Order: sequence, then C-alpha cells, then structure tokens
Amino acid sequence: MKIVRYQDGPKIKWGVIEEGMIREMEGDPFGHFHLSSGAKKPEEVKLLAPCLPSKIVALGLNYRDHAEEVKMAIPEKPLLFMKPSTSVIGPGDAIVHPKMSKRVDYEAELAVVIGKKAKAVPEEKAGDYILGYTCLNDVTARDLQPKDGQWTLSKGFDTFSPMGPWIVTDIDSTHLEIASFLNGERRQYSNTKNLIFGPHRLVSYISSVMTLLPGDVIATGTPSGIGRMSVGDRIDVVIEGIGALTNTVAAEE
Repeated sequence: MKIVRYQDGPKIKWGVIEEGMIREMEGDPFGHFHLSSGAKKPEEVKLLAPCLPSKIVALGLNYRDHAEEVKMAIPEKPLLFMKPSTSVIGPGDAIVHPKMSKRVDYEAELAVVIGKKAKAVPEEKAGDYILGYTCLNDVTARDLQPKDGQWTLSKGFDTFSPMGPWIVTDIDSTHLEIASFLNGERRQYSNTKNLIFGPHRLVSYISSVMTLLPGDVIATGTPSGIGRMSVGDRIDVVIEGIGALTNTVAAEE
C-alpha cells in the first residue's frame, strides 16, 4: 500500500494510491480508516511530506562505505542525532541554501515511519511498530558540521529534511537499492543490505532511549558518494520499491 498526504484545494487529506489514482482516506493511517469513493489524479493535487513527525531520529555512519569515505571509525552502537520537525518539506518543495553555509550536501536515505507508540520494543517485535518506509534527503551544511562538535546546527535548518513521495507499507527493507542523482547524474548507489544497523534493530535501540510516537521518522543513514548541491540544482533520492523524491535548491531570500 502507498499512503500519501496531499493538499486538495484548501484541505489536507490522507489517501492511498490505487491504479494510478489517489483514493481519499477517511481517518488516518495511524488509527482506524477506510477508503471513500472519492478519487483524484496525482497531478490534480499537491503531494505533501507523507507524515509530520514530532521528531526525526537520524543515524550517522550507518553504511560502512560512508564511514570509510569520511575517514571515521565504524560505530559499535548506533550513532544518533536528531533533526527538528520544522526541517520537513515534501516532494517538489525547494531546499533553501542558507546564507550561513558555503557548502550544502545531499544524503540519500531510507526512512522508517513509526505506526504506533513504541517504548522499549524487542527487536523481534519491531516490525509491528513500523507503518512503512519512504525516501529522505538528510541535507547537511557540511562546512558547519565540524564546528559545534555535534550536528544539530548543520542538519537542522528549515527545509533540510525532504521526505516522500509516499509511505510504502508492504516492502522488505533489508535488500533495497538506494541512489541519489544530481541533475540527472548518479552520485550515490548502494543497497540497504549494507546497513550496519537495520531498521528493526534501530527501532528497538532508539525506543529503549526515547518513546517513538506515531508518525515519527528514523533516517537510517546514507551510503558513500555524498556531495555538494548548488542553487538551481535538482536532487533525486531513488529507492527500489518506493520511488523517487525530487527537490530543487533555492537561495535564501
């Protein structure tokens, strides 16, 4: 099932994509819902970020090749940081290049969307708490990243968490190709089988630290090939079984 969140005129709605159409959802995907008879073509509405997380819990150095790329040790435990909810934008929205930074990078990531409240979840039961998966771009002001000793500043700007285009609920996350394309040229390519800590392990570990709420997102880390984006660029995050998240880069006004 592909779950979308979209704007139809003045209203924001949930829906499910079936046979190329968006069927309107009565209720929401985190509780009870049914599909109404109302349907729209995707081009008739504006797709939004597929959820509004209270927090994004993100992973550093969770692909071995990326840790080697940035010359950092492979972590023995998941390396966590957080991104604010205000950094979330949807497909087609502009990533704003802040004046404060001279280098803004793309990072293609598989994102886990939490389906119900999760606290101290055993790894073998983690799948019961996952609604599905989507694409995420962990945009990073690379030149600011080493200055604070932690990553909130470099990764927390408004628009630095593009997500979408939808949540896919029925895929196996353990063996998915993941790539990024800058202006049509492939820059990153890997497979989620290369994750050091997989989604179920992460749900269990993170929920032992903090309560995960419905709609919260875990960004599972990026493979090697990270690089700079400039104003006017187009960036695509493409994940097998999910689709493509496309955004452009705009200057800060």
